[in-house]
Amino acid sequence: MFSFEIQATCPHTGARAGILHTAHGDIETPVFMPVGTQATVKGLLPRDLINDLDAKIILGNTYHLYLRPGHETIRQLGGLHKFMNWPRAILTDSGGFQVFSLSGLRKITEEGVMFQSHLNGDRHMFTPESTIDVQLALGSDIMMVLDECLEFPASHEAARVSMERTIRWARAAYAHYRAIGDDGNRACFPIVQGSMYPDLRRACAEQLLELNADGYAIGGLSVGEARPVMFNVTEETAPHLPAERPRYFMGIGDPEAILRVIAAGIDMFDCVLPTRLGRTGSAFTWEGRLNLRNARFARDGAPLDEACTCSTCTRFSRAYLRHLVTQNEVLALRLLTVHNLSFLLNLTRDARDAIRTGGFAAFLDASLTRLASH
Repeated sequence: MFSFEIQATCPHTGARAGILHTAHGDIETPVFMPVGTQATVKGLLPRDLINDLDAKIILGNTYHLYLRPGHETIRQLGGLHKFMNWPRAILTDSGGFQVFSLSGLRKITEEGVMFQSHLNGDRHMFTPESTIDVQLALGSDIMMVLDECLEFPASHEAARVSMERTIRWARAAYAHYRAIGDDGNRACFPIVQGSMYPDLRRACAEQLLELNADGYAIGGLSVGEARPVMFNVTEETAPHLPAERPRYFMGIGDPEAILRVIAAGIDMFDCVLPTRLGRTGSAFTWEGRLNLRNARFARDGAPLDEACTCSTCTRFSRAYLRHLVTQNEVLALRLLTVHNLSFLLNLTRDARDAIRTGGFAAFLDASLTRLASH
């Protein structure tokens, strides 16, 4: 049965440590979730994610899996867990962000979003109900409702209209979910919208509380706004979400931002950034972000990060990794992805441990100072 328990709270910040109980295992929070857009975390095998990284939960993308290979195909093959041979938990988004990114290829109505496939131009319709149906076919542990992802920047009036539509869609999606999919073994999260306006975020959160949902997400941030604004909106919104339910920040994945949203009381977060950086030859370190194409690494025998114990850092030098990157070797993608995910997962685990032992405020200050020094 899906449930959430809080084990410790930092008395100086809003940070929480807890456990998500799912049908595919327990997940300690706060947790960073690697993104497996098309039923794969690019460059890695499931055993890498389990044995090397001990990732407890990953993401799949409803939009992409709906188009290829199709949710009914995945259902017939035993669901997404079996299809991709992943025994642990899976969160799927609604596909809304991808659809709303198709500028010029989609049309919003009260019923949902009509869009053209980026693959072949075929027309499709996502509704609050249909995106629940797709995710039920995929068999994910945590599903997201369809929301309107407003472009940034937006006026207060445009944000209000969009936010109110998001609430109506959430009510329709949740009614459908309660009727056909709420068996206690999975969860469904609505998404708080409202652009950069704290009053709209508060109003959205308060109305979504009526759903008595399994958890709540904050969407529509990290979309181009100034970082202080993003952190401020998060800090303003989180306290209006129920303390006993998990809180999910959609789409954030750099070390400083992760620490700051944890301090704001966020339990879950994801981002394609660590895997994307790995594919482009860059790595997270406590010395800052390293671009391995830089010539200064050509004879550098040190690991990517002296403090990191991942399988990349314990076996390979910066010089070797630079060689792989400059020669466009596929192994570079794999090794840098392992390191980048390990860096964020370890950072999150350390933050979790600090919350439990009562030292999170000091850990936060020390970590942010260390990151800022480079």
